[in-house]
Amino acid sequence: MKTLILLRHGESEWNSRNLFAGWVDVALTRTGEEQARHAGRLLRTAGLLPDAVHTSVLGRAVHTATLVLRAARHEGVPLTRHWRLNERHYGALQGQDRAAVLARYGEERFLLWRRSYDGTPPPVDPDAQRALADDPRYAELAGRLPRAESLADVTARLLPCWDTVLAPELHAGRRLLVVAHGNSLRALVARLDGLDRAGIAALNIPTGMPLRYDLDDDLVPVRRGGRYLEPEAAARRAAAVAEEGRGRREGAAPGRA
Repeated sequence: MKTLILLRHGESEWNSRNLFAGWVDVALTRTGEEQARHAGRLLRTAGLLPDAVHTSVLGRAVHTATLVLRAARHEGVPLTRHWRLNERHYGALQGQDRAAVLARYGEERFLLWRRSYDGTPPPVDPDAQRALADDPRYAELAGRLPRAESLADVTARLLPCWDTVLAPELHAGRRLLVVAHGNSLRALVARLDGLDRAGIAALNIPTGMPLRYDLDDDLVPVRRGGRYLEPEAAARRAAAVAEEGRGRREGAAPGRA
């Protein structure tokens, strides 16, 4: 049996303000930091301390992973950052209020950009993208930085990380913790569970809730959909994620250890 734990970063400042973040580096809120600590305590209590941790290169994921390991009293395990685990690039929507985008463009286009597999938001202005071109985290992407991504694009750039890094470590018997983002984790869950487009559109990943997958020797889930360590709290937060842009947000207080 192989064990993979997926964790969306804790609530960020832009989560709390209902803004599209994408590849913009956004700090965690105090609630997000406590969500990360709570996740670490859950992992320790469940006996799920990881052998290795993989995150995106975005600060909110890295900070979450650091707080998780500290709270779990499990610092010192290898932590590797991958741009391929980054959140979806939301293009020109980055920094915009979800409710304002919904009001301006209507429900159909809003859901196409936010939940569908193929829908790509309007591209970010090239001038706004230049700062990323000089960021050493993206050196290997010189001249190929995305200006906007669909979930299909996220899946295409994430799968090489799965095939060449994560899957081999799981086959080697390592328990992995992957700390990433709502859309990169949606892409990974869709790959694990073999979701169709309707299933992908309905999938919502809550912040700060560890999701455990037990995998067989072929890395097929023993239980489709995995299992949240706190299923009721995860269901409430996932429902709130589905309502983002309609006046609600996901910022439910973290559970108690």
